[in-house]
Amino acid sequence: MTAQRTLTRTREDLAEFLRKHREKIAPEEVGLPRGRRRRTPGLRREEVAALAGVGLTWYTWLEQGRDISVSATFLDNLSQVLKLDAAERRHLFLLAHQRLPSELGKTWCSVPPLVQTLMDDLPKRPAYILNLRWDVLAWNAAADKLFNFSAQAPERRNMLWLLFTDPAMRQLLSPWEEQVGQMLSSFRRDFARAAQDPAIDELVEELTKVAPEFKAWWKNQEVNAPCQGVRHLDLDGIGAIAFEHTTLTVDEERHLRLVYYAHKGSDTEKQAFNEWVVG
Repeated sequence: MTAQRTLTRTREDLAEFLRKHREKIAPEEVGLPRGRRRRTPGLRREEVAALAGVGLTWYTWLEQGRDISVSATFLDNLSQVLKLDAAERRHLFLLAHQRLPSELGKTWCSVPPLVQTLMDDLPKRPAYILNLRWDVLAWNAAADKLFNFSAQAPERRNMLWLLFTDPAMRQLLSPWEEQVGQMLSSFRRDFARAAQDPAIDELVEELTKVAPEFKAWWKNQEVNAPCQGVRHLDLDGIGAIAFEHTTLTVDEERHLRLVYYAHKGSDTEKQAFNEWVVG
């Protein structure tokens, strides 16, 4: 499909999308009287144009699928007039060939049951769910054996907090300083994404007070790519074990991510780890 045909198709889809959603809005929903002579279902074009702050001719051209450009501000206004939800708003921006403005992240604290089932179906592969604040919201048995999440107080079940304050976690990661430094720089991206979330600010403020390493490293302003690669752990009874790990998005809107570990080594080492997990 050529670029011109693609633009034509999306303009046609945009026109149809706007018409359908305009027809769904009752005048009373936006503070307008219905009137006795209203024949158009939903809102009229002139009403949408006025509520969105644009001229009738310009909005008519847009709904007719003409080749005109629109701003992100106008699309946001139009989304509010048409009472679009988050998914519909994203689709509107996509059809109008506009980059969706970034939204500040918020901390989410629940996990869909199916995600827990997915992790439980991986009995020998450690996996857990983090939110934007790095609270550990859910985990499987292998992750619990590795990181001992269930033994932590619920309010302290936070990966960043454990990395800097839990002696067992410090002993588990080997070398601790190198790996935790990388993880902290990765967390900084989430800190920036949730710029107006007081829960993350509180976490950083408290760690600054209780963890000297955190206080010193936090001032460095280092930022790494998303955490993935190889993690080195020192397990009681086994010794040093290398794991490949990656982070998978579970829910993009709620910033929920699944962290997955897979043993990296020989079949003998893998068997030893599997026995350790279920032992």
